[in-house]
Parts: sequence; C-alpha cells; structure tokens
Amino acid sequence: MHMIRVEPRCRVIIDNDWAGDPDGLVALAHHALSPANRIVAVTASLTNPMFGPPGGRAQAGGHLAEDLLRVLKLPELPAVHAGPDAPFIGQPRANPAARAIVDAAEAGGDLPLILVCAGPLTNVADALLLDPAVARSLTLAWVGGAARDDEEYNYFTDPAAADYVLGNRDLAVWQFPAETYRKIVAPVAELDVEFRNAGPAGAWLWEHFNSLEVPGFVKFGPLWCLGDSAPLVVTGLDDSTSTYVETSAAPQRRTYTSVDTRLIMADFAAKLQLQG
Repeated sequence: MHMIRVEPRCRVIIDNDWAGDPDGLVALAHHALSPANRIVAVTASLTNPMFGPPGGRAQAGGHLAEDLLRVLKLPELPAVHAGPDAPFIGQPRANPAARAIVDAAEAGGDLPLILVCAGPLTNVADALLLDPAVARSLTLAWVGGAARDDEEYNYFTDPAAADYVLGNRDLAVWQFPAETYRKIVAPVAELDVEFRNAGPAGAWLWEHFNSLEVPGFVKFGPLWCLGDSAPLVVTGLDDSTSTYVETSAAPQRRTYTSVDTRLIMADFAAKLQLQG
C-alpha cells in the first residue's frame, strides 16, 4: 500500500553544515521523505572550528549527506555539492555549492523555490555574489540569528556572510531565530526508540548521534534540540499551526515566533517508520 497522495508544493535547495551537529541530517532525511517538497539541490557548508580543524569539513559533510541519501534509497535525488572551508570573503569565488544554488535558481520550474539553510550563510552569500539575480528567484528559509546575533551558532560561524545575505534588498527571507528553533526538542529516549526501530535509515541516524565528536566542555542532557527541522513547516508540511510576524514591504521578511514541534516530530517519526 502506498502513502495517501500528497501533491508537491515547492522545490527546495537544502544547505547545511552536515559535518556539525547531526540534527541537520535528521532535517535532510525528513525533507527527502516528504512528498510535499521536491529537492532540487543539496549543498554542504563549512563547520565551526569547535568541531575540529575546518580543512576538508565541508567535503566531509557532503559525503555524510550523500551517504544518508543512499541509505534512504529514494529515486532521483540530486548530488551533494560542497562549498569552501573558509568564511565569506566578499569577493566572487566560484565553488560547487554556490554554482549548484545558481543553477537551481536559473532552472526555474512550476513550483516556488525555497532555499533552506540551517547553517552558516556562506554558500548563500557566495551564490548571491556570483549571480545577484538569484535573490529574486527564491525565498531563503534560514535557521539562525537571535536577539543577540553574536551568541547564535549559525550567525557567528560566518557573520560576514549573514550580514551580506540579510542585507540584500531583493531577497525574501523567512527566519527561524534561536528563540524559536531551540524550542524544537525531543527526549533522547524517544530518539533512541525511534531510530533503533526504523530500519537502515534509523540505524544510520542513531549511529551518527552516538558517534558525534564534540569538545570536552559539551555535556549532553536528556533532551536534544532538532532546530534544523524548523523549516519543514514551510516546505514538507504547513505553517498553519505556527506563528510569525512579517513586514508588509517587498521583499517579504518573515520571522517565525513559534513552530509546531509535535507536528514536526510526529510527521518525521511516521515517515521514518513507513520508509523502514
């Protein structure tokens, strides 16, 4: 039996620092299993030095994303393109990730295009610098920023990139700041149960949560933040149970003040079980 039919509502580019916190990989699996969105490109960004020397980390993250997509065994999923390991420099630098974003924007299509970034905005900044027309071809859904930006991981990993992207007057942005995304949490016990009993993809995710290398000062508690899944409410699901504030002027700037955690987590658990 097939799942009840769901029509695609958008095309998505997924950008993340896949070699960092594994909640990004959960979000990638969720998008890949969601028929309401169609993935047209996946790109890998640099990681914060807290996860180790930055050299080769974007490429390593790209390999992780590719491996997960292979485990999911879904048809017609795109290749993963890695960006640079260095922060934004404010000058054009053609790299595979930026080029993939530009190509996806130029390809057009019958559905709106959403660029989901749940990491530093390095690849997005490089793409906008490479081709400014990208800004008018898509909406950026960014997991990042906070009331104090310098205290938020995705911002301070590459503040120059964030300032450049958010300062673009042609770019529509749907932002999920720290005050919102940090409330998307799941009990570790629940994740253990779901991953262990959801086939090869669940086992793959379980292994990466258990093998994450972090600095000694990081201590894990009974809850795990899955903040990178926040944009699912505007891609694979619906934001009818979320709240936000937005500007009336174009381009649209929207800040989500709450998202439905139960909706996101229940949907992912069900899709992982069906896939397994």
